[in-house]
Amino acid sequence: LFFFLTPVLFWLFNLHYFSDLAGGVLLRLFFRGILFDLSAVLAVNLPLIILFFIPFRFRYKPVYLRTANILFYTVNIGAVMVNFIDTVYFRFTLKRLTSDIFKYLGVGGDFNALVPQFIKDFWTVMVVWMALSAALVWLCTRVRIDLSPGKRKGADRGYVVVQSLWFVLAAGISVLGIRGGIGRTAIDLRTPARYASVKYIPLVINTPYSLVTSFRLDPVTEQTRFRSEKELSEIYSPYHPGTQDTLKPLNVMILILESFSREHIGALNRDLANGTYEGYTPFLDSLIRESLVFRAFANGKTSIQGVPAILSGIPALMDQPFLQSRFESNHITGLGGLLKPYGYTTAFFHGGTNGIMSYDTYMPRIGFDRYYGRNEYGNDKDYDGKWGIRDEEFMQFMAHEVGKMKQPFAVAFFSLSSHHPYEVPGKYRHQFEKGDLPIQQVVRYADYSLARFFHAIRHESWFFNTLFVITADHTSEGYYPYYNTHVGQYAIPLIFYKPGGNLKGISRVIAQQTDIMPSVLGYLGYDRPFLAFGNNLFAPVVDGFAVSYLGGIYTLIKDGYSLEFDGTRTTALFNLKRDPLQQKNLAGKEQQVQDTLERFLRAYLQQYNNRMIENRLMVE
Repeated sequence: LFFFLTPVLFWLFNLHYFSDLAGGVLLRLFFRGILFDLSAVLAVNLPLIILFFIPFRFRYKPVYLRTANILFYTVNIGAVMVNFIDTVYFRFTLKRLTSDIFKYLGVGGDFNALVPQFIKDFWTVMVVWMALSAALVWLCTRVRIDLSPGKRKGADRGYVVVQSLWFVLAAGISVLGIRGGIGRTAIDLRTPARYASVKYIPLVINTPYSLVTSFRLDPVTEQTRFRSEKELSEIYSPYHPGTQDTLKPLNVMILILESFSREHIGALNRDLANGTYEGYTPFLDSLIRESLVFRAFANGKTSIQGVPAILSGIPALMDQPFLQSRFESNHITGLGGLLKPYGYTTAFFHGGTNGIMSYDTYMPRIGFDRYYGRNEYGNDKDYDGKWGIRDEEFMQFMAHEVGKMKQPFAVAFFSLSSHHPYEVPGKYRHQFEKGDLPIQQVVRYADYSLARFFHAIRHESWFFNTLFVITADHTSEGYYPYYNTHVGQYAIPLIFYKPGGNLKGISRVIAQQTDIMPSVLGYLGYDRPFLAFGNNLFAPVVDGFAVSYLGGIYTLIKDGYSLEFDGTRTTALFNLKRDPLQQKNLAGKEQQVQDTLERFLRAYLQQYNNRMIENRLMVE
């Protein structure tokens, strides 16, 4: 009962995201979730089931019973608690928590400072959890089980035999419930896709189920759909042979902006609010007029997924981020490492506490030799108390440090101020207006910080010899209907700006984060082979696409369609031109389109999975 109630509360606390659900559909989702509720209840209570059914008389002793009772309340109140934690965390990741959260907590920021802030901002969730926990305790203490001696009399041999049978029966029922029945295969994180599209899967499953199941799920499995390497490569290959040109030694600066959804940018949303939408990024809007811009898509929903996609061309197609998976030690390279043989100076700037998300160990592996973080900044008066040094001050520091570098250089920067708890520095609190979403006031501040950075560098000698790439690590929660669809929740900007150059316009080609490294190298005329799971957007012909993974479902955006695939079969197909809000599932109705897209995605996944397993992520 309590596990069934938590998805209902989950829906209520995230009503804006699920507002398009009709009542009948919602009830069906909740009803189908009972299978996963039962699996979770049995999984988290399995130690208790063993304690209560173990066929020995000492289980009736008061100390034993008190211990078991304490364990019962601790386990179940804790299980309800993680459901409520996910009620808040979901809006940042759009998925239920999985086992990777335990690794993330160790590298994700100043956790001790963030917990009080989350409690302050989402206190209503905590109050409801406490009330539900109190109700659980109250109801369970109303139940009285007669354990009087008269009920336990009988020969020890007969007692042990009967109780052993009960033990076997209880264990068998528990195992069947945990695996989801007597079917050939157990239920897992991909099973809910049979009952709901990827957007609504979080309403079918619960967080304890997601956590427990993700521990036993292989990150990737070997694919053998295409037996011939030649056939596979003809459909899709991450191999880039390099150009026949001579490399132009331009400087490269990649600016990754925290949570900068495409929705926040007025210049890319002229049709919103009946054509009156202005957005929250006046500086970026002005820069877009002088740039080549793609309406791109993120490959993941977290920073630790986005950065490797941008700098190494590795998409996020596992439940665990690549940098926290068992494949983290695979041989990889990145933009910095590929350019260093051409005499490039390389550096990565991020104002976070050194060690956050393991960037300080990842960057040297992909060729970014210099690391500038909070320690290198060396002045904590500009520390925001949660994530690191505020954008404005840190970007001015970066402008100064880059000015001292030997050219050509390849620099990557990752901002942090447009992050929960969305606090604008005190001196700007009244300068930047609030928006429809809490993040949008901080987006104004981040855009202002970016404007100040460009003002500081535009008279530098290296400015006109630099290719700037501006994008986002992932999106924030959405406000307008399109940005609350599964496709729209990955929509980000991708801006190529070359001062004084001819890179201008807004392209219709579909792009993704993994296109950035091959596009930069293609623009420079890089003449050596490399691997990246994306396109060179500057190639004469580009077959643009984007791939993402969430909750056991792969999504391919290509040729005006989005295809959702669970690794075995297509679960949804949408025509994004006729149906941008993804309300009409065409799976099984436009079979030729479905087969073509599914064949491409299978080839893409086979290249990714097998290369990941076989440690073939770079050209040796």
